[in-house]
Amino acid sequence: MANFGLIIVIGAIIVSMSLAMFTYTQYQTNYIETVTGETVKVGPVEYVITFEGTHGGDKETVPENTFVMIGVTAKNVSEDKTLLSGGQFYLIDEKDLKHKAVYGEFSSKDLLMVGLDPNKPVEITTQFDIEFDEESQYKIVIRPQKDQSTVDTASICLTNCE
Repeated sequence: MANFGLIIVIGAIIVSMSLAMFTYTQYQTNYIETVTGETVKVGPVEYVITFEGTHGGDKETVPENTFVMIGVTAKNVSEDKTLLSGGQFYLIDEKDLKHKAVYGEFSSKDLLMVGLDPNKPVEITTQFDIEFDEESQYKIVIRPQKDQSTVDTASICLTNCE
């Protein structure tokens, strides 16, 4: 009878460990790597990221260093409206430091926050204030909005991709 109790305990441990491993893999971040100009899908949105160059800001907004501008084409491929914001985009520099997007009204396409209707692509821009070096490799990371219910995160090589 003691052996039967031990088998039940061991069985319960195995079942709970299997359930924990299954749950862990369901919520593990799925990193998608690509290069500038290629389409990448993060949750319900397809993105194409392009390097638009550098600039020194305008009269109202001047960078500490240099603004690196990216172009973003985003298309909602789901049936429900979803949100797109500058807070989803990060630039990773050659030292693996993460830089947040900086909002400024540098063009009519500058991103703060926009609603994406199904199957209606939008073209926007955003920029990052960094010490830019033409020889260095930079990456853009796209993280989903909370309401997009996905574990996908994209990493797009922006410059000096090999």
